Amino acid sequence: MYIDIAKEKFNKLKKEYKTKDILILGIESSCDDTSIAIVKNGRDIISMSTSSQIDIHNKFGGVVPEVASRNHLLSIDGVLDDCLEKANLKLQQIDAIAVTYGAGLVGSLMVGVNYAKALAFALEIPLIAVNHIKGHISANYLTHKELKPPFISLIVSGGHTALVKVNNYVKNTLIGSTIDDAVGECYDKVAKVMGLGYPGGVVIDKKSHDGENTIQFINHEIMPNTFDFSFSGVKTTVINYLHKLNQKGEEINVENVCTSFQTQVMNEVVEKTIKACKKFKEKKLVVGGGVSANSYLREQLISEGKENKIEVFFPEISLTGDNGAMIASEGYFQLISGEGLSDIDLTAEPNINLKVVRRKEKF
Repeated sequence: MYIDIAKEKFNKLKKEYKTKDILILGIESSCDDTSIAIVKNGRDIISMSTSSQIDIHNKFGGVVPEVASRNHLLSIDGVLDDCLEKANLKLQQIDAIAVTYGAGLVGSLMVGVNYAKALAFALEIPLIAVNHIKGHISANYLTHKELKPPFISLIVSGGHTALVKVNNYVKNTLIGSTIDDAVGECYDKVAKVMGLGYPGGVVIDKKSHDGENTIQFINHEIMPNTFDFSFSGVKTTVINYLHKLNQKGEEINVENVCTSFQTQVMNEVVEKTIKACKKFKEKKLVVGGGVSANSYLREQLISEGKENKIEVFFPEISLTGDNGAMIASEGYFQLISGEGLSDIDLTAEPNINLKVVRRKEKF
């Protein structure tokens, strides 16, 4: 039986990790990027290959799930071959396979999960199921080699906005999250209404450098006295503002809209994040997710961090988006902690959350 062989090798690797280099191959296909990486000991990227679908989905103004899954199927073989060639390694040298099984688009996830199961079964090596959201935290372990828990983590992406107390490599406490749109999703929707294309976050961030914060979209504290977020209201306010100007035939100052929207949304994120660090007396803040590449967010968190003596960590820009390296890294830390081993009946779970203890905190 596969699982018996996998368990034996999994337990052996768990015992030997302090004396043996462990190579994890990570597969990420949760949305519109097909990415495979080989990571040594959870910290060092040996190689990574990624096939992006941005140009494909840009014409639709957002990701089309059926198109995404089809393109994962078309590209995943080539991505694996390229990753192995860059590393000058053979599949037989890989110790375990880590794969994103959720959260994400179900069709896209199924491509990666089934591919990973086939590889693990054929090679008779452990298969490790990775939560995509936790992978974004682990991206920082690849950038900051000495980073260790505990710390507060801010996860900001197209599908998730959350504040998490990371107790150790596998145990976390959720202290705040969005109740509706994630911040990245909000960026994309606002950008779409302005005809700025997809993905919206990059374009809005760029245009905000040439504008001014002159339009009030947020006039009260969002979700006061909690660490939770809500961006649906500000998204609707911006869209209504744009529609009214269009109806009146008035010119839209795109740069000022971008600056005002970005400044006010990110200020909310920064304020609650710093308050969370103070509440839990943590002096390390780790940021992850596609929106962690946002220039204003980086500037403000670093500035507030210095003022409050909080060390702020960001992943390299190349590791902010979805990538196989963060999945391999997370898989490694699950392995050495004795968690994550899966049988070949693993299935995609598009709606999983952080699967952590929920702790409702107030300021």
